[in-house]
Amino acid sequence: MDKGKGVMGSRKWAIEFTDNSSTPSSRDIPDPPGFTRASHDQDDSTLSRQKKDAESNWKSQKAWEVAQAPFKNLLMMGFMMWMAGSTVHLFSIGITFSALWQPLSALQGVGKVFEPYKDAKVDLNAPKLLFIALNLGGMLLGVWKLNTLGLLPTHASDWVSSLPPAHEVEYSGGGIALH
Repeated sequence: MDKGKGVMGSRKWAIEFTDNSSTPSSRDIPDPPGFTRASHDQDDSTLSRQKKDAESNWKSQKAWEVAQAPFKNLLMMGFMMWMAGSTVHLFSIGITFSALWQPLSALQGVGKVFEPYKDAKVDLNAPKLLFIALNLGGMLLGVWKLNTLGLLPTHASDWVSSLPPAHEVEYSGGGIALH
């Protein structure tokens, strides 16, 4: 058989999709209870408005999910800090600076985080405020850990090197006593 010959001649597996029968079609069967077909009379503007409303609701829901995401990070970071202990070593310092760096970088990108959810119908102020508050809470957790590790200068003895030397008020002198 030559290439391409005989293929089109007899197709036993081909299906004819045209319906030439005299039996009633599926369009004549009534719809089941509770099922309504979308009417063709429905206005396209109504459909587009419903789509826009659904999209706005979806954007609002996703914005709230993004705003609440730092809470999970707070719990995980708090657990990791607790597991690191209160002694100064490489692991505890790494965890602590990670706890400070992650919220700081998240706060710098608040606009980019909520950019996909901008819409005229979606108010992003409340989700942004929650996002900022939770990230500030994460930074406070990191500062608390720094204080726990003793790395914050909170005592007077931490600032002794910057104090001027005390003024001498009294002098004493001595000699050799001969008895």
